[in-house]
Amino acid sequence: MDATEFPLLEGLPLPSRDEMERAFLRGDASYDGVFYTAVRTTGIFCRPSCSAKKPKVDNIEFFGTAKAVLFAGYRACLKCRPLDGGDDHPPWLAPLMTRIESAPGDRIREADLKTMGIDPARVRRYFASRYGLTFQAYCRAKRLAQALDSIKHGRTVDDAVFDAGYQSHSGFREAFAKTFGTTPGDAAQSGAVHLGWIDTPLGPMIAGASDEGIVLLEFTDRRMLEAQLATVRRRFGTALVPAEHGHLTRLRSELEAYFAGTLTTFTCPVIAPGTPFEERVWEQLLRIPYGETRSYQDVAVALGNRAAVRAVGRANGLNRIAIVIPCHRVVNKSGELGGYGGGLWRKRRLLHLEKSMRQSGTLPDQAGLGRRHHHG
Repeated sequence: MDATEFPLLEGLPLPSRDEMERAFLRGDASYDGVFYTAVRTTGIFCRPSCSAKKPKVDNIEFFGTAKAVLFAGYRACLKCRPLDGGDDHPPWLAPLMTRIESAPGDRIREADLKTMGIDPARVRRYFASRYGLTFQAYCRAKRLAQALDSIKHGRTVDDAVFDAGYQSHSGFREAFAKTFGTTPGDAAQSGAVHLGWIDTPLGPMIAGASDEGIVLLEFTDRRMLEAQLATVRRRFGTALVPAEHGHLTRLRSELEAYFAGTLTTFTCPVIAPGTPFEERVWEQLLRIPYGETRSYQDVAVALGNRAAVRAVGRANGLNRIAIVIPCHRVVNKSGELGGYGGGLWRKRRLLHLEKSMRQSGTLPDQAGLGRRHHHG
């Protein structure tokens, strides 16, 4: 999903010029799709992550949409290709993922990548930056996830060994136990958190789902992401593996509708265990109506403890399911935005989207209070 595909996002305010300058000068790919940088002296516009030599900041201006920058007379950069998705969706990715999904038991080595016309070094960089895994670790986790699913659905361990592409039972059992913390024979009683990646107009997100519901939704560039993944692993006592799940499919659909302005209340089940206080705070977040905000003090008062403002702020920051549990709707008492793990510019745009829809008077029927979630 690109921001330009969602008309409701076109009127959103851009981040501050200082913030955009910093993002452009350091080539921050997390801002791709948020704004475009146009260079007056060359007449060319780029995505923030463009690796071309950086011009003087006095010679650049920023635009929120490709339509606006083209209308201003600028030409698209041939290096970063801001109009066709560039490295966000490199052309070699689709056939590679199709091969992985169609035959997860196959081992794809560097020689295989070269035969497909794909540079192995580029594959390594892409998977490390997007998934936080090496390419081989990603493929191994996919194989083991398939094996776990096969065993849970009644297939034998021998079948799982073959399906997962392992040459020996011992190698399979060792890899399986290391990933899932259990033996293949006990796998029918074990589970895993399935991880998927979701493109949104505000940048890619990583989502996690158990069989009970969504357990994680974070922007991939959040500084606390590694800690949040560790918390999910500890809370659920299971491995995290890249694999599709029905809850992830449903979440993708609902997020797309949310950004399009046709959904105001998420219905996908949410599982968010925490401390008793954290769970009470997250429950209050779900009670904040779409298009409205509450202060940290408002939340503390609703919990019956006016002095718990700092604790509320901390619990708000530890929310692991962004947007669905709307921590972006909590602001300072003064009206200033306060903090946000995904970046204040994202918080600003989320609030602007919701407020604009609410003021338009065209909210869908499901507008109103968020539904309750399960703590697990």
